[in-house]
Amino acid sequence: MYLYHFGLRQLPFTITPNTQFYCELNSHVEAVKVVLTALKTGEGFIKITGEVGTGKTLLCRRLLDEIPDYFRTAYVPDSYLNPEELRRAIAHELEVDTQAVDTEHQLARALQQRLLEINQSGQSVVLLIDEAQALPEDSLEAVRLLSNLETESRKLIHIVLIGQPELDQRLQQHRFRQLRQRISFSYQLTAMNAAETARYIGHRMNVGGYKGAPIFPAAVVTATYQASRGIPRLVNMLCHKMLLLAYGEGRHQITRKDLKLAAADTEDVSQQSGRPELWLWIGLFSTALVAVLLLLFYDQLPVHNWLSGLLP
Repeated sequence: MYLYHFGLRQLPFTITPNTQFYCELNSHVEAVKVVLTALKTGEGFIKITGEVGTGKTLLCRRLLDEIPDYFRTAYVPDSYLNPEELRRAIAHELEVDTQAVDTEHQLARALQQRLLEINQSGQSVVLLIDEAQALPEDSLEAVRLLSNLETESRKLIHIVLIGQPELDQRLQQHRFRQLRQRISFSYQLTAMNAAETARYIGHRMNVGGYKGAPIFPAAVVTATYQASRGIPRLVNMLCHKMLLLAYGEGRHQITRKDLKLAAADTEDVSQQSGRPELWLWIGLFSTALVAVLLLLFYDQLPVHNWLSGLLP
């Protein structure tokens, strides 16, 4: 690969979520603040949504590090689970012995008992469910019922739903109104702006071990932002491919041509920013066309007729 060529210790633009490369993006920082504030006020339900590729899974892993120790965390990354599978996944995270559990009722009782034990030890449980938009209807109802578990003074479990915008659409349905009304804090992740994209690329190169002069010129970074629309996953894919192209030709600088080729090979990117010369040619053609039309109809223009009357 291109590690040695660019003096890198590890690949900086993989699409696998890696907390080593976590960059303090404004949107992520605000999302963490919302979750921590909700937990401190004792709220039971929090919802975080974001488009594909905006770093939701990485945010989940960041939250697992940021949530204070007086909370016990449970993380469910696979949401394609029926109610029993979901309860067993949560029970496993909370170290519940489910070997002797035969029925769903027994499982629910064992889980409730474990939550009470954790509460008596002075902790509360925070459950993070990633890709929550994919939860089956029965499992969404099971999540709502979990949120009912509480003592006289506080919730036994706090639930953070993290998913794509489709989660909002699902919750707007009439049959989910009870769950929707329990969500007290919400936040929507946004894509990076141009300045964040530049900082993001530089940050990942530095974490990857790069020490030299910038490889990505400012113009290429700006065009990368336009092509990716500021979506971190697309930035990673484009930058990785551009580094491969430069390595293949023995170069240490990325060019606009590299971006054009990378964009053409990447789904869901804006091709316009990768082909600026196309718009230049369109502009030149339009100007030339106007000039030709003026020449063709020059004899019919009022100005021409007026000038002809003044001339001898």
